Amino acid sequence: MKSTKVLVTGAGGFLGSYIVRDLKERGYEVYSFSRKKYKNLEDLGVIQRQGDLANYDDVEAALEGIDAVIHSASQVGMWGRYEDFYKTNVTGTDNIIRACHKHHIKKCVYTSTPSVAFGDESLKGVDESIGYPERYLSMYAETKAIAEKKILMANNGILSTVALRPHLIFGPGDLNLVPRVVEAARAGRLKIVGDGENLVDVTYVENASLAHIMALEKLEANSPIAGKAYFLGQGPIKLWDFTNELLKRSKLPPITKKVPFRVAYSVGFMIEMGLKLVGKYDIHPPMTRFVALQLGKSHYYNHHNLEHDLGFKPKYSIEEGLDKLFS
Repeated sequence: MKSTKVLVTGAGGFLGSYIVRDLKERGYEVYSFSRKKYKNLEDLGVIQRQGDLANYDDVEAALEGIDAVIHSASQVGMWGRYEDFYKTNVTGTDNIIRACHKHHIKKCVYTSTPSVAFGDESLKGVDESIGYPERYLSMYAETKAIAEKKILMANNGILSTVALRPHLIFGPGDLNLVPRVVEAARAGRLKIVGDGENLVDVTYVENASLAHIMALEKLEANSPIAGKAYFLGQGPIKLWDFTNELLKRSKLPPITKKVPFRVAYSVGFMIEMGLKLVGKYDIHPPMTRFVALQLGKSHYYNHHNLEHDLGFKPKYSIEEGLDKLFS
């Protein structure tokens, strides 16, 4: 039987590398699309195609002969130029949709983020009916929301689409979340924002990959997941308990010092204004308003719809994920 050809954008990244590995293990013919070649993908036997996600001609050429797309590439960050986020997250997604139509591709699974639903208040156990906030304090979240809406609107019975929103992905190979927490703790820059009781979802990376592949395999024109977005996570757990467990396993002392939420938020606002004033967009600021909200507010979600429509349950517990991360 002819194997299905699946192209993964962002395959050189953290989550993308697990998705292509797991696709290969299931017998798919796997392609990747990114700006450069990756040795780990070459070793896996992934067929690599290069180009710029924001350039339609590059995307159109990359999707030739492809049966399905998992679009996990994005511009991620708490700070930067809006046009850079827009170019990758929105224009890039537009190009994926357009090229899918051009090549009569039937399936597109999109990696979104719960941040598309996060404004400036805690979200406690909400489901996908929460919708989108009136304003965003993150250029990443705002452009991902625009892109997610485009993906869901593109579901038309010919191209079937679905968006997954994995939250705070961790695991072996992570170069962002855990390393930055550990680095900040070592430098003495990490403090509990607020009372430390806020609850969040986290997602072990192999569970996130599994959900994407299950979505790919279930996605059809008349399937219950077509045209929908789903929160994906494991929780709720206390953010600062999880953080201190990461530090404990990294042989670092726990974080005990606290800063009031309003202070952190105000500092973030002043830093943003200062960076805008001097035109600095290529740094990782120690605090922004969005970071203060993420560290000080609750953001966990109801996963019933994903369990019901997709039949998804995490393969690994949070504890098992931490054991794998620090093994």
